[in-house]
Amino acid sequence: MSWWRTVLNLPPKGEHWSDQRRTKKPKGRPQNTAPEWWQHPDGPVSPTPRQAQGVAAQYSAPPPATGGVMAPPRRPQGPETPRTANQPPQHAAAPGQRPPERLRQRSAHGAHAAPQPPRGPVEPGQTPWATEPESSFSTWARRFFRGLVVAVLLLAAISGVRSWVRPTTGTNGGTVANQSGFPADEARSVATRYAVSYLNWDEGNPEARPAQISLDLAAGLDARAGWNGRGKQTANAAYPGEVKVDSGGVTAVVDVRVQVRPFIKQARGWAGQAYSWQRVAVPVARASSRVVASGPPTFVADERVALPDNMPDAGVPDDDLAAATLRDAQAFFSAYAESDAKVEAVAAPGAAIRSLNGAVKLGELKDWQVFTGNDDERRATGAVTWKGTGDTTLDQTYTLTLRRTVAADGAQRWQVAAVG
Repeated sequence: MSWWRTVLNLPPKGEHWSDQRRTKKPKGRPQNTAPEWWQHPDGPVSPTPRQAQGVAAQYSAPPPATGGVMAPPRRPQGPETPRTANQPPQHAAAPGQRPPERLRQRSAHGAHAAPQPPRGPVEPGQTPWATEPESSFSTWARRFFRGLVVAVLLLAAISGVRSWVRPTTGTNGGTVANQSGFPADEARSVATRYAVSYLNWDEGNPEARPAQISLDLAAGLDARAGWNGRGKQTANAAYPGEVKVDSGGVTAVVDVRVQVRPFIKQARGWAGQAYSWQRVAVPVARASSRVVASGPPTFVADERVALPDNMPDAGVPDDDLAAATLRDAQAFFSAYAESDAKVEAVAAPGAAIRSLNGAVKLGELKDWQVFTGNDDERRATGAVTWKGTGDTTLDQTYTLTLRRTVAADGAQRWQVAAVG
């Protein structure tokens, strides 16, 4: 049988585990299958050379100092029969034979332990000992540990023992492994503050800009970020947009829109110019503890884009219902500009609509459209002109939800249930 079958405790080639059936332990006393001398009344069976050598060594060795050995089993005696006067006793030994004797048994508790009761006579065809089969747990444990040793050896051969003794360690402690979830919210916060710091400069205080940029710029990079130290500009508001993450999941580019105000140097000081919006792309990277800006941002051009072709259809106008609800729509927009109490008086029951609290006043309802739908709710649009401070007016278009209500007297009305 090959060595690897021996290591894995596998049966010989051509055999199966099912062929090696485990012998069941017999119930009661185990049966003897070997011929014994007491099974031959005519005389003892001639022992084999190995058996004769073992018996000779047993009787030639001196007896131990304490304890003893188990004597050879004696021939079981049957029930006593009446003896005559001339019949010798059954236990008398023939001339030239050693009379049977009962030696002391070795006790597991020591030589001074209390004697145990003698064992009963051995039945014919039964051996005075029993073989205990190995437990299934021991067999399973031996096979498991052998397989574990083979697996470890194979793993060591594949990966190399040197990698276990001296594993390779990276020299850069800031290396970040690729992960699926990029912190987009943190990237927007860092990019927004960095963009504001980048677009702020003042030659009268040149150290303020690098100090603010250093809050978000990665360590080791130039905090001046390309500024020559001349001029003045302020950045007031910034709004982050899309975060484009690269395939590696470590770097990204954040789209930020910043409102700036440049200044022009005059004889008496700096003169502020008109506000404008600038769009920048801020590169960021995910470090071991946070997101940092990985370099100066770049300007991106803003352009107007047309509406998509698959815009949802507004629906079919219901001119009759629009004409019937025109006065109610005017009353709602007037109340919507003034207070919550007036809105609650004209809105549908249960509607939660907050007013503008006097920020503007209704100038006029320029257009009112109600679209077809079910008998309980309809969608409507209203184009209004708001009056602001002074002579300022502003046109806006609202989308509303109308709900049909029934009064106690049975009268039906369409009232505004939601705005937007």
